Amino acid sequence: MPMIDVYATEGTFPDRHGLARDLATAVMRWEKVPDLALFRRNTAAFIHDLTVDAVSNVDGDTNYVRVQVLTPVGVLDREKQLGVVEELTNIVAKTAGDDTLKRRTWCF
Repeated sequence: MPMIDVYATEGTFPDRHGLARDLATAVMRWEKVPDLALFRRNTAAFIHDLTVDAVSNVDGDTNYVRVQVLTPVGVLDREKQLGVVEELTNIVAKTAGDDTLKRRTWCF
């Protein structure tokens, strides 16, 4: 079953629970599994708050988000992978209220 992990500095997301729910819902939809309790209960997202000193690029910027999606092998073909990356990146930016975050979100 899919697991989604999101790492960002504290305060990036005002509604972490809503973000987790929205990401899990999107991945389940891209997997095209039936809307059954088994799949809803076993598709989850985890939001990890990092202190600002725990993130940096070479220039010292700390305003990045990392999204990691783990799914069973073969569930997402390349087209679905690209769709998941685009949708999750959009959800992250919308939840943060920062459209520029789309350029600073690493999703894989």
